[in-house]
Amino acid sequence: MEATCNGSKDSSPVFYLVGIPSLLESFFLLVFLIFLLISLLILVGNELILVSVVAEPSLHKPTYFFLINLSALDILSTTTTVPKMLSLFLLEDHYLSFPACFLQMYLFHSFSCSEAFILVVMAYDRYVAICRPLHYPVLMTPQTNAALATSAWLTALLLPIPAVLQTFHMAFDNTAHICHGFYDHLVVVQATYSDTTSQTFMGFCIAMVVSFLPLLLVLLSYAHILASVLRISSREGCSKAFSTCSSHLLVGTYYSSIAIAYVAYRADLPLDFHIMSNVMHAILAPVLNALINMLRNKDVKAAITKMACPQGPGNSGTLNP
Repeated sequence: MEATCNGSKDSSPVFYLVGIPSLLESFFLLVFLIFLLISLLILVGNELILVSVVAEPSLHKPTYFFLINLSALDILSTTTTVPKMLSLFLLEDHYLSFPACFLQMYLFHSFSCSEAFILVVMAYDRYVAICRPLHYPVLMTPQTNAALATSAWLTALLLPIPAVLQTFHMAFDNTAHICHGFYDHLVVVQATYSDTTSQTFMGFCIAMVVSFLPLLLVLLSYAHILASVLRISSREGCSKAFSTCSSHLLVGTYYSSIAIAYVAYRADLPLDFHIMSNVMHAILAPVLNALINMLRNKDVKAAITKMACPQGPGNSGTLNP
């Protein structure tokens, strides 16, 4: 096929989303049902968290303010990528226009970066609450919380722009085949005929910024938290401190999935592994966040129960501070 430059007025390339190349067509419906179930868990779970935190006055605290930011990002990220995958496996709808491809790519990476930064802010919030409890009301004011959340969102919205713009002006076939389940930056770069050296380097830099650096900051925060908890003589105090962080203990899953997804491109691994590592990154973290916060966070669980059964006998008490 003839290569075309996307900057020319007479070219209108489209992208063909292959999906999982080795997956037999007879398994498409099963994969569709699995992805549909996971996406419903993500959407329903995070919407319950959002509504319960907003509706319950006792949860209007910095910790839960950042939690609803995380839930909103999980919903946005899921609705960016999963609908196209569902359409691919149910209707075999493989095609997407050039602008729609780059919009999905930009939104997916923006929301992923935002989530990485929000997790850092949540770890900092727990560090201040446990290691510097007397300074917590002064350090974590509503204005500070809003500034931290806004900075995380704005930084993440701006960070992918240079990579997306450079990829936008690369040369593609009139029909470019993308061996993936959705439009990720590096797989789109692999479909171009242009020199990809600068794009690969930029992808590496972005991966470092949104995975290894935030993970280092999160680990540093929890190292301080662990040291403080071990100094608490009261068993009840230790238990309360650990329970405060219990819903955040799997954040390493999120950062490691980003790193694995990037390393998979650089290593000589089967194509299906490349695809599944990125797909798992797209859906694993959101569903874990929803399930952990609904099942392990006692305050959120109590708020959801109170909202679902307002007249229940177990809802007469107050939520934990």
